[in-house]
Amino acid sequence: MDSIVLYTEEIDDLRDAAEELFSQAEGFRRRKHSVAILFAEEDTNYPELHELLSERWDFPIVGCTTLAMLLAEQGCVRTGISVLLLSADDCEFAVGMTGNLDKENYREEIASLCESLLKELPEPPKLALTFGGMVASEKNVPGDEVVAAVEAVLGKEVPLFGGIASDGFNFNNYSVFCGDRVTKSGQAIVLVAGDVDPVFVTTNSVENRADVTYRVTEARSNQVMRLGNGTFVDALRRENMEVGKSNVVGDYFLSPFILSIDLGDGDVAEITRTLSLLNLDTGAGVFLGGVPEGSIVRLSILNQKDVQKSVNQALEKMFAELSADGKRRTLLCHSCAARFLALASNTSAEAEAYQGRLPEGVSLLGMYGNGEYCPLPGNKTGKLHNFFHNFTFTIMAI
Repeated sequence: MDSIVLYTEEIDDLRDAAEELFSQAEGFRRRKHSVAILFAEEDTNYPELHELLSERWDFPIVGCTTLAMLLAEQGCVRTGISVLLLSADDCEFAVGMTGNLDKENYREEIASLCESLLKELPEPPKLALTFGGMVASEKNVPGDEVVAAVEAVLGKEVPLFGGIASDGFNFNNYSVFCGDRVTKSGQAIVLVAGDVDPVFVTTNSVENRADVTYRVTEARSNQVMRLGNGTFVDALRRENMEVGKSNVVGDYFLSPFILSIDLGDGDVAEITRTLSLLNLDTGAGVFLGGVPEGSIVRLSILNQKDVQKSVNQALEKMFAELSADGKRRTLLCHSCAARFLALASNTSAEAEAYQGRLPEGVSLLGMYGNGEYCPLPGNKTGKLHNFFHNFTFTIMAI
């Protein structure tokens, strides 16, 4: 599979922006099948941009808004539009997006989309890329439920990789794109079939952890009603945490909740979760991802040192994979927006970890989102399990 990354900082005059993207793609050899992954800052008029790009590009475009982008040459940038063009003779792409999702319709909507995309491919997919909206209310669908709904159709053996749209920490100005459509709560999916064998690396190292732990004694999906003998809000109150309002995602953005997940077959994985909302009537907490009943939960603090250490670990591992393989030429990265915030004035730290070190001919594009989809290996068997993450840095090589 061939790829190229395009970038323009122009978003006011979108015809100029489109012309700049077209110009950068002129030397790129298009194959039989192509798709574009597009990330843009929140103020980009995507419908207008898509109309302009479609004048010359006859292939699908999919992506989302983002707080910031990661580029091989420019590093970390807050403004503009970036595009990863993927093109291949030996791979085919099927692209689509659901309608607006809620907890009543998401299974049916995701199943319908996945089934229709499967019919477009000549063989079963070997990879699914996905982009979606965040949990901004109790009606929104958490990332874990999206994973389960996709797996119900595609099976657990198809790896799922992608991210959640973000914005400039407004938490209400994000968008997901697919073709000429824009949504806040739809799920865009790209199925890839053919000669593709992705490799994944993910890290969520958070070392600054509180001594106090709680067992989740009552929970439903991403809603935690009780910790120990009291409500979730009671536990936060005892720890002198913010409990005075409903929307608390900004207050807890740098305070992840760490929990261990039993994967079966003796495998355990540690994941982190972002608290989004508090139900002050019931005392429940609503997270961006699922928190299984019976889990042991520990509060932690994300800091700059942890972020820099973990991204270096992830990239070292991925560079070793690329060196050993020599065939994979494209890197797609998703990093949590909380990591960007933790870097404070040194927001280029994650980009500096790869700049000047990419093997010749390897393309890289990344974005900061409000959640990440990436397979995670079990600690004993090494078997990959699709997961929705928070606070991670994830990389896929294809």
